[in-house]
Amino acid sequence: MITVEEARQYYADGDAAHDFDHVLRVLALAERIAQAEGADVEIVRAAALLHDVGRAEERRSGGCHARIGAARAREILRGYPPDKVEAVAEAVAAHRFRRGPAPQSLEARVLYDADKLDAIGAIGVARAYAVAGREGQKLWGDPDDDQREHTPAHEFAFKLSRLKDGLFTPTARQIAADRHDFMAEFFQRLAEEVRGRR
Repeated sequence: MITVEEARQYYADGDAAHDFDHVLRVLALAERIAQAEGADVEIVRAAALLHDVGRAEERRSGGCHARIGAARAREILRGYPPDKVEAVAEAVAAHRFRRGPAPQSLEARVLYDADKLDAIGAIGVARAYAVAGREGQKLWGDPDDDQREHTPAHEFAFKLSRLKDGLFTPTARQIAADRHDFMAEFFQRLAEEVRGRR
């Protein structure tokens, strides 16, 4: 429905955590999960390639990048069978963690899981620090101290550590277990180093 090179043009101004490299990582995970779970790989592939096309507009004008992205996906894929286009749009609309509709179809659940997997593990730590750098956050802040500013340690404590429990597919949950363990170990080690214990 859409090639990698066709999709690349829609991500010219992505930030380090949501650039086209993120899209390619989500694509690789989504294809892996789709094949293991028996999802429609064509739908999953198109949805993965288009899942963040609404981010630039969200930054400019507000709104929800998932809803914006679903509308954009319908425009970009106009001319393909309407049921396939709608399946892609529904998956894009349902890939957000904090708000939006819950993913209903298997293909939407695969995309959701692949996107969340890219937020945990070693790449999750790297992305958390990329965002922290962009936002001018400190390297460390005790997540138990509510008076401190937001840091990657807070992001781990309050969001990233919970992602594995919200995944839908058995394949994604299996991948998440190892990624979660690595990330938890990293932030534990970081806390110990910050406090001079290691």
